[in-house]
Amino acid sequence: MDPAFADRYLNEGFSGGEKKRNEILQMAMLEPDLAILDETDSGLDIDALRLVAQGVNEVRSARPTMGTLVITHYQRLLDHLEPDVVHILVDGAIVASGGMELAEQVEHHGFTEWLRSAA
Repeated sequence: MDPAFADRYLNEGFSGGEKKRNEILQMAMLEPDLAILDETDSGLDIDALRLVAQGVNEVRSARPTMGTLVITHYQRLLDHLEPDVVHILVDGAIVASGGMELAEQVEHHGFTEWLRSAA
């Protein structure tokens, strides 16, 4: 982070990617027991997505006991974070659980009746 950012209000003048990277920095500094990342990939281009995912992975590596809940609608973030478990929610209920292969199925097939019928 550029030290000049300390002289500005929180996120003032930041791009979307800079805001997301700032959130990851805050996560690293605050050292939570559980980090909830809600649509962290929203509005990011592929380069910013990689940087943010790299930051999350670095924090997770430094703090292996920290729980991380990542909420996303797209597989592309999961490709960089390699989740331990994937849960699919429909109307607030978990309808399927599995590994990365589950996210790949949704990416390939979409939320078709095979998934909605489990709800």
